[in-house]
Amino acid sequence: MKPLLTVFTPAFNRADCLRHCYESLRKQTCRDFIWLVVDDGSSDGTGDMVKEWMRAGELEIQYHYKENGGMHTAHNAAYELMATELNVCLDSDDRMPEDAVASILEFWERHGSDRVAGMAGLDADAATGELIGTPFEEDAGETTLNGFYAAGGRGDKKLVYRTALMKQLPPYPVFPGEKYVGLGYKYMLADRLAPLLTMNKVLCLVEYREDGSSRNMFRQYVLNPRGFAFLRKEGMRYQPARRRRFMEAVHYVSASLLARNPRFLRESPRPFLTLAAVPFGVALMCLILVKNRTGKGAGK
Repeated sequence: MKPLLTVFTPAFNRADCLRHCYESLRKQTCRDFIWLVVDDGSSDGTGDMVKEWMRAGELEIQYHYKENGGMHTAHNAAYELMATELNVCLDSDDRMPEDAVASILEFWERHGSDRVAGMAGLDADAATGELIGTPFEEDAGETTLNGFYAAGGRGDKKLVYRTALMKQLPPYPVFPGEKYVGLGYKYMLADRLAPLLTMNKVLCLVEYREDGSSRNMFRQYVLNPRGFAFLRKEGMRYQPARRRRFMEAVHYVSASLLARNPRFLRESPRPFLTLAAVPFGVALMCLILVKNRTGKGAGK
């Protein structure tokens, strides 16, 4: 019988921490899942290490190598390859509690249906065990991701999606010379199709590394301005709250200026809002450039 869940892990030169990720999956109380490792062009022996684990046969592992293109392109590849009903991303430097897979499958058996996009669980700090952000108001309730944050919710959440729904959505775009597009793009689109079930259970233990994209966000802005402008443009289109749409417009202006795109006002889905955001966008662009120049955005 085919497993219900794919746990997929994008990896780029993270062999040192991928081993901990593997150990956490090997210790799962339920092994009814496929681990899909998408190697985004690693040169540190990641592929050889994963193939050793495949030969050991303790987990059902799929390994896919691709040229380096950034996290979002690894997600594109994963969605093309997976065939299970559910999927969840486990970053290469994160771990799962031993009962995480069992909890996902049991919860889905009780509450899951084609009427929802999937479920959202909780993240905790791997070092301290403390919950990241706020829990959901109720267990087995329903929310959209944008709705949760608009209502005052905070912190990253572990998202388990129905694969069929995610395959309906367009892939993350690829901009030549850039290697970052925010993963929130597809989550915004999924919100428009169906709500998520809420699960007040820690599904992921998170470690924020100094060389990770979360710690290097100002640098990412400068290196990938078209990717950021695209995400912010979509945010202006889909964010339900007026204040959030204005913030998206500010970031869109900043990213467009960094990309040296003179047509940004014409290309905006909300040109008047964008025009009002120009002074703030210019200020944000200056802040980003200063942060990069002083090294504060470089994850030192």
